[in-house]
Amino acid sequence: MSREIISTPNAPQAIGTYSQAVKVGDTVYLSGQIPLEPETMLLVEGNMEAQIVRVFENLQAVAQAAGGDLQDIVKLNIYLIDLTYFTLVNEVMSRYFSQPYPARAAVGVASLPKGAQVEMDAVMVCS
Repeated sequence: MSREIISTPNAPQAIGTYSQAVKVGDTVYLSGQIPLEPETMLLVEGNMEAQIVRVFENLQAVAQAAGGDLQDIVKLNIYLIDLTYFTLVNEVMSRYFSQPYPARAAVGVASLPKGAQVEMDAVMVCS
């Protein structure tokens, strides 16, 4: 089965040895997104809600570049520096997703790249 590398200027460019996403058949593996502004590659300014929104916007840009959209995500992984923001993630997520929701994990971590407070990666299936 062939692999297609997905790349878009509408999401932050990879800051390491990885691709924004890889498509294998109908499945797209979206790399972790932190709240970087694609144009500046700097963390978004603002509070935690602004960081969560930026991450969803980055994921959406990569999903669209792969021919899908956030509604096509079947598995979402969320990494938080502070799990007290779990409720806020749910509230913001409800703006981007409708039922049926993807399977999901939320994990507390000690640190994330560039001092980000949140990171998300996903698996998407396009039909």
